[in-house]
Amino acid sequence: MLFKTLSAAVYGIDANLIDVEVDVSGVKMNEDHFTTVGLPDTAVRESRERIRAALKNCGYDIPPTHITINLAPADLKKEGSGFDLPMALGILGAYGGLKKQDLGDYVIVGELSLDGSLRPVRGALPIAVAARAAKIANLLVPEQNAREAAVVEGVRVFPMRSLLDVVRLINTGVGPTPLVVDSQALLEQVEHFPVDFKDVRGQHTAKRAMEVACAGGHNILMIGPPGGGKTMLTKRMPTILPPLTFEEALETTKIHSVAGVLDAGNGLVGVRPFRAPHHTISDAGLIGGGAVPRPGEVSLAHNGVLFLDELPEFPRNVLEVMRQPLEDGTVSIARAAMSLTFPARFMLAAAMNPCPCGFFNDRARECKCTPPMIQRYISKISGPLLDRIDIHIDVPAVNYKELRSTIQAEPSSAIRDRVLQARSRQLTRFRAAGEKFYANAQMGSRQIRTFCELSADCERLLERAMTQQGLSARAHDRILKVSRTIADIEGAEQLEAKHIAEAIQYRTLDRTYWA
Repeated sequence: MLFKTLSAAVYGIDANLIDVEVDVSGVKMNEDHFTTVGLPDTAVRESRERIRAALKNCGYDIPPTHITINLAPADLKKEGSGFDLPMALGILGAYGGLKKQDLGDYVIVGELSLDGSLRPVRGALPIAVAARAAKIANLLVPEQNAREAAVVEGVRVFPMRSLLDVVRLINTGVGPTPLVVDSQALLEQVEHFPVDFKDVRGQHTAKRAMEVACAGGHNILMIGPPGGGKTMLTKRMPTILPPLTFEEALETTKIHSVAGVLDAGNGLVGVRPFRAPHHTISDAGLIGGGAVPRPGEVSLAHNGVLFLDELPEFPRNVLEVMRQPLEDGTVSIARAAMSLTFPARFMLAAAMNPCPCGFFNDRARECKCTPPMIQRYISKISGPLLDRIDIHIDVPAVNYKELRSTIQAEPSSAIRDRVLQARSRQLTRFRAAGEKFYANAQMGSRQIRTFCELSADCERLLERAMTQQGLSARAHDRILKVSRTIADIEGAEQLEAKHIAEAIQYRTLDRTYWA
């Protein structure tokens, strides 16, 4: 007898619906023959052992017959343990254990334990999106995945605990009620920050550079001795970034769901991600990869901040593979069987010491590094990568008076208000011009010429800086982008010489270390 159920497989950050076709031979055999076809991976092939044990422990006596399961379309690779539940239901249906003969209005995913209970799977959110797109009304998922799947409106999400609960729901209609989640309320509820810029003493220039970077979506590099506060400053960047829109939160949550790092208690990524991989990470760990490609750290930081501490300590090949996502906002991973593209639109925040010992140009401690040692250390960062970083800022050590000062520093909320106003001006400007950008850092050469017109004074100032510091053409564009952001923070329509001068200040490290 043939019985069909419907499941889904995740590719990249999207899901495809999969037909699970179960055929049971009526001829009894001396032993059970269980065959799965349709490009299953090892986890799917091993499901026969889990399914057999789960059915037995739930009280179902399956006779030893030949069972063939086809996962269609057969040309797509099926991987993961989420097919356990639909395959088990297909077997029960083929043996007459289900009263409904048509489960076409259910998408079913879940991993089976040997006792019949359900374990969570990856990618519940994109599966819910795929079910909605196919106009399928019901989605059965493990209880731990229900909250993230219920974020998608238009699909009834049933949180299930065991195989017996699923059978009872299908046969009698008795079971858990569909989970309802107020997505907007959830987004507001989870946005909280345990840190604040008011905790940072001194470092007024660095704080200003952080504000400019967040206002325009610019990448930033901080150079300073150990203990200067580079990490402390960077960890507070999400507190002054604009809040996630629901569309951004949904896209970010899909990535975290596919990667298996989503907090099941929240169900939705409500704050901008902050990812800080260690410098021993591989290029596949940073960019993504694997036989079936998974998102890497650059994609997990999508719509948020990627922090690379001790930047020169990262392997050169790892840093160089970031050039594509920094430019395009996506990561393309090609394999023989498939090619996937993951979103990777993030702000890069990097930190490094000025020399191997860390005390070059430090006022209190002596640097013991020779010029060749400093040059070798700095040259670990390639020029093309450095040119993709808009702001370079010096972060000196904090002196004792600033450290012990009782003056209350400016809180993140005040800085965030200015950032939001600057972002609003940028959005208004781009929409009026028919552009789809939302931040100055995304402007190309054509937009820079349009939105960054220079007066004669600004032209002379920029030309002198370019000539004296030997800056590249890409650095020229970065200066104009940052100048436009500084003007937006001040509410100025036209760029002024002071805006250009401050932006040039954020490139002086080119001259200090590389000239």
